[in-house]
Amino acid sequence: MSGHHNAVFAPIDYDHILERVGGGNETEVYRSDDGRYVAKLKTERGSTPANALARAREMRVAAEIFATCLGPEHSLPNYYLLARDTQGDTQPLVIQPFLSDAQPLASVDYRALRSEERQILARHLTQIIDRSVRLYRRIGVMPDLYGRTSQSTSERHRLNRPHMLPWRLWSFLVRRTILRSHNLLRTHDGRLILVDYDAVRRGSLYRAVYFFVRLLLFTRDYAVIRLTLRSPTSRQR
Repeated sequence: MSGHHNAVFAPIDYDHILERVGGGNETEVYRSDDGRYVAKLKTERGSTPANALARAREMRVAAEIFATCLGPEHSLPNYYLLARDTQGDTQPLVIQPFLSDAQPLASVDYRALRSEERQILARHLTQIIDRSVRLYRRIGVMPDLYGRTSQSTSERHRLNRPHMLPWRLWSFLVRRTILRSHNLLRTHDGRLILVDYDAVRRGSLYRAVYFFVRLLLFTRDYAVIRLTLRSPTSRQR
């Protein structure tokens, strides 16, 4: 991990340098110096205070909807503030508690879990999927339970380039089952916590196709949960 300097961190860090600890499709994730919080930044060039405020309000509404859907046992609080970055653009900064004792499902060794732990995990995953499906049927949106990760900002930019589209589709449709999630973290006491509360901001046609595919993939994930976690002889490959 390396330190990143940006004036946007001024409200939470005196030297404007935070350690990058992860990144997703559009977001960079940094950890505060005291290790208590993460700061999530989704940079948009040319963003004005009015634009940033509108975007932060949209993000807060989406986070409240998803947190209500999944319940407090599977959610984190999200706090929003606006700050000017080094380029002079105003950006919304999302602050969350840092779960130092948790790990993404993508890095869990399922073979090392006891039978009881696998049963609890299966129950929680099924509950989260069920609640997400009910939310979609009610208002047409759902949280991203899967997520992507990158080791650096440059890698994130590279993965988002047009020539990487076949790889992204393969990962989206085949590789990223619910058990390889980067957005669901498992704590030391076996709880599952969603850490990504971003809504899909594309057009209505894109969202319709995206969520339809997600519903189909949930059917696959129910089978993966049953075969990997509920069967005493099965193992995650």
